[in-house]
Amino acid sequence: MPNFDYIIRNESGARKTGSIKADNYNQAVEKLQSDKNTVVKLTESDTSFDFIKPFLNRLALEIEKFKNKVPITILVFFTRQLSTMFSSGLTIERALHFLTQEERNKKFKKALEKIENDVKKGLLLSDALERHPGIFSNLYISLVRAGEVSGKLSETLQELSSYLETVEDTQRRVKSAMYYPVFILIFLTCILFGIFYFLIPQFSTVYEQLGSELPYYTILFVNFSVWLKNNITSLILTILLSLVSIWFITLTDYGRLVRDKILLKLPIFGNLIQQNILSKFGKTFGILISAGVSVMDSMDLLIKIVDNRVYELALIDAKKEIENGISISQALKQTDIFPPIFIQLLITGEETGEIDNLALKASDFYSKQVSAIVDRLTSLIEPILIVTVGAVIGIVLVVTYLPIFNFGSALAG
Repeated sequence: MPNFDYIIRNESGARKTGSIKADNYNQAVEKLQSDKNTVVKLTESDTSFDFIKPFLNRLALEIEKFKNKVPITILVFFTRQLSTMFSSGLTIERALHFLTQEERNKKFKKALEKIENDVKKGLLLSDALERHPGIFSNLYISLVRAGEVSGKLSETLQELSSYLETVEDTQRRVKSAMYYPVFILIFLTCILFGIFYFLIPQFSTVYEQLGSELPYYTILFVNFSVWLKNNITSLILTILLSLVSIWFITLTDYGRLVRDKILLKLPIFGNLIQQNILSKFGKTFGILISAGVSVMDSMDLLIKIVDNRVYELALIDAKKEIENGISISQALKQTDIFPPIFIQLLITGEETGEIDNLALKASDFYSKQVSAIVDRLTSLIEPILIVTVGAVIGIVLVVTYLPIFNFGSALAG
């Protein structure tokens, strides 16, 4: 008999998760609804391959995100408009109806239509959003749920839109700093490929006509050019398969851990990634606590959205310590990956009862650090890369033309 994982909401509005055995999907729904529960989510669980289930779930989520990717600017605008309409007295249902009618992005419009229908059927907004994980993150859904419970949905949505703008701006700055070197390296690779695949074979004919002995490095270049011409198809396939394999490996917990450890140890970029994580952590934690989300629920969310396996494991350990009665600051301190300044701000927040405000101040501090690092990287990396690219291309061209120069010198002599 198949097993089904469910999320339901009872008559009092409380959420409950679990699993149930039933002959089919419809029977599982009937069983759950027999006690006047509202079925929020129901999926059949496959227990035959539990060891790869996390991998398959992550793969499915990545595919869902790719299929339903919505620009964050659209999400910010939607959140602000929904907040404004709701605070003006419109019901969530009517606000969603108006926003759906005005939406121009086809993917998002389709999702909004489904969300509007779910709300009409009696689902809470947070439950309706939860059915679209490719668009709305765990954090987004949890903050909306916290706003519903606290009765401050409008204020929460406004805070959420500001948060999304801040995160988007920070991520854009970090990506811009990291993408530029990658672009230059790809450009350099293309130039070198063109030289070895097209230019040097032309020079090989000239070398043969000269009949003189070639310099050692020129011979290496010619041999590599011949190898590249003969193995170009297998080389491209190997590179593509390697990239796909690496991507699949990074979908596993162990693969993510190895990747994130390497990223955090990169010179300069590792520090940039860490500062960005701390900024995101402080901002998220501060907003969650101020919205009325409990510390334990906040930790669960932070584990999901921190987007770094090293920090995920550290937060899992910290959560266990908090459950045993240790303060948040001490639990994070014991992980040995949170810097003293961050810990000290949290200690001050615990002592003054304003840990949410101090977490937000910590976020602002590290956000400025990220901006400073990005500015320094931009000013340093550009000239370094230009010189490097010029030097590499120059060396290759000199080695390529050297036999011709030597032959010309011999004739002149």
